[in-house]
Amino acid sequence: MSEATIDPAVFRQVLGSYPTGVCAITALDAEGRPAGMVVGTFTSVSLDPPLVGFLPDKRSSSWPQIEAAGRFCVNVLGSDQQDVCRQIAAKGADKFASIDYAISEHNLPVIAGALARIECTIHSVSEAGDPWFVLGNVLGMETARDEDPMLFHRGRYGGFAELA
Repeated sequence: MSEATIDPAVFRQVLGSYPTGVCAITALDAEGRPAGMVVGTFTSVSLDPPLVGFLPDKRSSSWPQIEAAGRFCVNVLGSDQQDVCRQIAAKGADKFASIDYAISEHNLPVIAGALARIECTIHSVSEAGDPWFVLGNVLGMETARDEDPMLFHRGRYGGFAELA
């Protein structure tokens, strides 16, 4: 059985039909400055042991800084944090210039107003096509507020709407 050739544009269009949550992955770089990236590929992996995963693009300039830290914080963004999302997703040296954050007990940047935080050490990094598959061992976690999460669907940001 031969592999089918999938058009990348069709792949993006079809998979764009599946909405994802939006998270900012943060860490401190070698100089103690916050580094971050936005992902829509975060997932829980295992309850015992507690493991989570995400898939950073291999071309990311932020991922090597986070990987070198050996730990990261998953900041689950709320639907009201689109400005935070866009700033951390942007290219540039100081993504945190106007971002309010605190340093946690695990020495990780936690974004103010994030719905939840999940702090991890890097368990493993594996090849996964265009991205890496990063598996994190959960050190601590907390829900900060019970609000509407930010979602990404068909190239746009939005929120959750409950069905009647």
